[in-house]
Amino acid sequence: MASSSNWTPKQNKLFENALAIYDKDTPDRWQNLARAVGGKSVEEVKKHYEILVEDIRQIESGQVPLPNYKKMAPVAVTKDTWTKHKGTNTLFLSMLRNLRLQ
Repeated sequence: MASSSNWTPKQNKLFENALAIYDKDTPDRWQNLARAVGGKSVEEVKKHYEILVEDIRQIESGQVPLPNYKKMAPVAVTKDTWTKHKGTNTLFLSMLRNLRLQ
């Protein structure tokens, strides 16, 4: 489902972060979301939310297939490696870089 307006990756991230702050019980939720994103109207934000809800529904109902990852040998993490990277995302990111879509 395509949105009627273009959303940049930055706006999408701002939208996602704002959703975590302004839940359904927040007064003036849509105005707060639009203000947090910047450059989008209340109607555009509502439409974007509807698209997100539909995307989630399709994923949860199995209508969107999971990516087919190549099989890889398990990644071994030694105590030294863990200690070296503790408190950072470096180890996690290096493991993600080893994943390849078929």
